[in-house]
Amino acid sequence: RIKTRLPKYESAFREVSEQYQVPWTLLAAQSYQESHWNAGARSHTGVRGLMMLTQTTAKAMGIKKRTDPMQSIKGGAKYLSKMLKRVPEDVAAEDRIWFALAAYNVGFGHLLDARKLARDLGKSPSTWHDIKEVFPLLSHKKYYKKLKYGYARGSEPVKYIDRIRYYQDVLVNALVTG
Repeated sequence: RIKTRLPKYESAFREVSEQYQVPWTLLAAQSYQESHWNAGARSHTGVRGLMMLTQTTAKAMGIKKRTDPMQSIKGGAKYLSKMLKRVPEDVAAEDRIWFALAAYNVGFGHLLDARKLARDLGKSPSTWHDIKEVFPLLSHKKYYKKLKYGYARGSEPVKYIDRIRYYQDVLVNALVTG
């Protein structure tokens, strides 16, 4: 799909990445995780487009047509950039993007809950290494009943980020090797 689908969207990823200061390969990898670069993708949950935006998020990001590739990429990048700005300052610089992607995927409130739970369990709330161990606990009543935002499918953001990192590596390697 790197050779068949990505060329249709690569210039849009590159253009939008400059505007929102996010590597284009990361946006492309995120989009592949979200929709497999299918502009008309839709989920049973109602998310649509290359970046699988909800109607609410699209509207908040100024997006009128979620299935329009450029609008979807802009909306996704703008939302990711917004999440990145909300990541607390104590988060390690190299981990900030993973925290932002987790918030994009599962919601900022659940990210805050994961950080609180990490603190409660004697882990670091500021490193992805520790937060990715804590996130899956958000689906266990023993933990989520004590948290502000409650239940979350906590293993999802961990898998989401692992896949994006893998897809970005594949993409970068494909670009290097031609």
